[in-house]
Amino acid sequence: MAERIELRVNDRNQVVEVEPFTTLAECLRNQLGLIGVRVSCNQGDCGACTILVDGQPVNACMELAIEAEGRSVTTIEGLARNGHLHPIQQAFVEHHGMQCGFCTPGMIMVARALLESNPAPTEQEVKEALVGNICRCGSYPKIITSVLSAAQTMREG
Repeated sequence: MAERIELRVNDRNQVVEVEPFTTLAECLRNQLGLIGVRVSCNQGDCGACTILVDGQPVNACMELAIEAEGRSVTTIEGLARNGHLHPIQQAFVEHHGMQCGFCTPGMIMVARALLESNPAPTEQEVKEALVGNICRCGSYPKIITSVLSAAQTMREG
């Protein structure tokens, strides 16, 4: 039986009806059209579906939509402001931090959480933060460079 819930997604209140077993990834993608939330393994192993819930990285394929009620959810679509990419998104573009792009939203969301808690991470700290996110193309060196560059830009700006 569907239940009506209110979510705070990308700084906007959203009311949706979900079945008790609907994952947050399914809700965000299918009901709210936020297709930057990628679903790949659907088991919480790859990190493609990573979003932020109350500022913390969460695998949206493993979280039920009803568990997000009353919490702040941020997806890749919520990072850009006034037509300008977030510095992390911009760094991924400038440093070619993606190839196919499938893992990119999840990587960027993890990077956002890392840089919020640690504005000046080392290369090793970036690697450790990204450990739960898989890039099938093997773009890790460029992803790490992108995160470190974004960190510097965010500290300076």
